[in-house]
Amino acid sequence: MVLPTGFSLPALPYLAALVVAIAVALAALNRRRPPVTAATVTALTPWMAGGGALYALYQARIPPDSIAPLFGSPAVYVTTGVLASLLWAAVADRPADTWEPTGAPAILAGCGSLVLLVAVAIAAVGPTPNTVGASPIISIVILIVSIGVAAAVWTGVRSLRDVHATGTVGASAVFGHTLDGVSTAVGYDLLGFGEQTPLSRLIIEAGAALPTAELIGAGWLFALVKVGLGALIVVLFEEYVRAEPTEGYLLLGLVVAVGLGPGAHNLVLFAIA
Repeated sequence: MVLPTGFSLPALPYLAALVVAIAVALAALNRRRPPVTAATVTALTPWMAGGGALYALYQARIPPDSIAPLFGSPAVYVTTGVLASLLWAAVADRPADTWEPTGAPAILAGCGSLVLLVAVAIAAVGPTPNTVGASPIISIVILIVSIGVAAAVWTGVRSLRDVHATGTVGASAVFGHTLDGVSTAVGYDLLGFGEQTPLSRLIIEAGAALPTAELIGAGWLFALVKVGLGALIVVLFEEYVRAEPTEGYLLLGLVVAVGLGPGAHNLVLFAIA
């Protein structure tokens, strides 16, 4: 099986609505042509995290049945992506290189942060942790550790290679994949959660087969691979971003989403599962 566990398309009416929404969002972006900068792509990171958090709420059966299919996987990432795209198109005429309150990055990040905070707030008043042993404290510790590890790795990468062009998007990529790696390792080894993605599961199983598994668990190998992958991708993207900043930032933003979305999902899920 190649697709992650839980991956399924919503019922036809919801799927049709999402397809129409995607078409509208793409048309709006094509018409407005918002500038693609390091700041605007970085401003989309709260939306990526918000998508992961909303998917955790879906798994906990919190959204009402009438809208729940929009929060499954992969529908939730389409839902948040469409909303972010429409907003991005709406603020296309705003300054794209500044974090002033009236600039596009600040508006994008502010609205995305609101989506994320609402999801976290709903999680906070939702179901209490079950016998798996998860708790909000563990999620907070994972977040703090991930920030520390990502900061150290980003500092090391910058000292060894010139990755200046990737800027805050590069830093976000390192953090997103670090968060995914650390949270997955903790969830697997300490909280009893399984891994949904087949490739990730293979890496964890490889870690479980090593002699170190009895001492430090099986998830450390996956965490190491994710941290190293995030750093390597940033190094490889440096030249591309310099040559083609629009395409480079957009593709690097997708790399951020692949790590940050699942990482945020893990944090919220561990707190409410």
